Amino acid sequence: MNHPDYIHIAGGDPSLYNEDLAPVPHERRHWGAFEIFNVWNNDIQSLFGYTLAASLFLSYGLNGWLTFTAIVVSGLIVMWLVNLSGRPSVRYGIPYAVMARSSMGVKGARFPALIRGVVAIFWYGVQTYFASTAVALAIHALFGIEDTGGGFLGLNGVDWIAYIIVAGFQIGLFLMGMEWVGKFLNWAGPFVYVVMIVLALMIWYQAGNGIWSEIGVIFQGGDSEYGTVSGFIAVVGTMVAYFAAVVINFGDFSRFVKTEGQMRTGNFWGLPVSMAFFSFIALFITAGAVVLFGERLTDPTAIVERVDSLALTLIAAVTFFAATVGINLVANFVPAAYDIANLSPSTISARTGGLITAALAFIIGALWVSVISAIGIAGFVDTLGAILAPLYGILIADYYVIKKRQLDIDQMFTAQPTGRYYYQGGWNQRAIMAVGIAAVFSVGTVWLPALQALAGFGWLIGAVLGGVFYILFMRRN
Repeated sequence: MNHPDYIHIAGGDPSLYNEDLAPVPHERRHWGAFEIFNVWNNDIQSLFGYTLAASLFLSYGLNGWLTFTAIVVSGLIVMWLVNLSGRPSVRYGIPYAVMARSSMGVKGARFPALIRGVVAIFWYGVQTYFASTAVALAIHALFGIEDTGGGFLGLNGVDWIAYIIVAGFQIGLFLMGMEWVGKFLNWAGPFVYVVMIVLALMIWYQAGNGIWSEIGVIFQGGDSEYGTVSGFIAVVGTMVAYFAAVVINFGDFSRFVKTEGQMRTGNFWGLPVSMAFFSFIALFITAGAVVLFGERLTDPTAIVERVDSLALTLIAAVTFFAATVGINLVANFVPAAYDIANLSPSTISARTGGLITAALAFIIGALWVSVISAIGIAGFVDTLGAILAPLYGILIADYYVIKKRQLDIDQMFTAQPTGRYYYQGGWNQRAIMAVGIAAVFSVGTVWLPALQALAGFGWLIGAVLGGVFYILFMRRN
C-alpha cells in the first residue's frame, strides 16, 4: 500500500524536532510482517508471560476450551487495538510521542510521554534484574559456584556480574540501532519457541502418556469463585491488561514497517495465533510437571531446576535471557528512549534518551531485591498505567473521528502560536480535561474496592471514556 500523501520533514523547530522523532522515509523502512510477528512473540514468551499463560488454566476454574477461547478473544481484541494505533505511524512514519501532538498539543504531548516514560523506566529496571537471574543461573551451572545469597543490596558477586552483563548487552544492542533490535527479535522469538517445544517434548518423554490424562483433568476445570461468564471475562481482561503498555506506543515499531498490510499480518500471527500456541505449550509443560513432580508448577525455572540437566539448564538460561531482554526492548527500552527524547528534542536524541533510561533503570533494578520489592509500589505503577488508558482513547478518537485520518506533519514540528496543533499555549486543554475525567474511573479501579471487580477491564473502559469525552469536548468547541 503506497501513501502518496506521506511527507518527510527536512527540519523543524529545535524544541520539537530531531532526526529520531522525524518521519521515517519509506526507503529506510526494513521491517515486514515477520518483524512485527516477533515483536509480539518476544512480548508473550517472557518468564512472566509463561507463568501467566499457565496460571490462566489453573486459577479461574474454567474448562480448557473456554480458557483457550478467552485467550484467542483477548488476542483478537489486542490485535484490533494495535491495528488502530499502529496505522497512522505506518502512514506518516512518526512515533507515538509525535503522534500525540495532534490531540494533546505540541507541548502537551510531553505529558503522556513523561508518564509512559516513567512506567517504562521502572519496568525496564525490574526486567533487567530478572533477565540477569537467567545469566546467573548459567554462571552457577557452568562453574559449579554455589548460590550463597546475600551480598551488597541483596546481590552476591555472581548476581552483580550477571546484572552488569545484561545491562550492558541491552544498551549495546539499542545503540546499534532499530535495525539490529529487529534482528535480535527475529532471532530470539523463533529460538524461544524451539526451546519451549524441545522442553515440552522432553517433559512428554519423561512423563509418558500420563501427561494426556493430566491435561484432561486441567481441561475439565474445577471449583472456583468465578462463574463461567465472569471467569471468561476475567481471563480476557487479564490478557488485554498484560499488553496495555505496548498498545498505546505501538507506533514506535509500526513506523519501521513498509506497508499497513504487513503490519496487520504480523499482528494476526503474533497475537491470537501465537498466544494460543504458546498457551498450549505452557499448559502441556505444566501438566507434565504434575506427572513428574506431583506439583502444578507455573514457573518454568522451577521446572528446569528439577529436571537436573546441565545442558537443559544452560539452554534454558539463554532462552529466558533472550525472552526477557526481548520484552524489555519492546515494552520498555524503545518507548522510554523516544518519550525522553520528546521532552527536549534539541538536546536529547533517542540515543541519549536510551542512555538516560538505562542509567535510571540500572538503579531501580539494583534496588529491587533489597528495597523496592519489600516496599511494594505496584499501586504507584498501576496508577500511572491507569492514567495512560484515556490517552489511548484520545489518540484513536482524534485520528479517526476528529482529524478524519488527515494529519499535517509539518505543523507537528512547529512551535508557532498559529500552528494547527499549538492550541492554547501549546496545550489542548480539552484533551487534558478528557484525560482527567476518564482517569478518575481508571485510577479508581486500582484504589477503590467498589471498582476493583472491573480492574481487568479498567484500562479498556478508561480508554473508551477518554475517547468519548474528547470527541464531545472537541465538537462542542
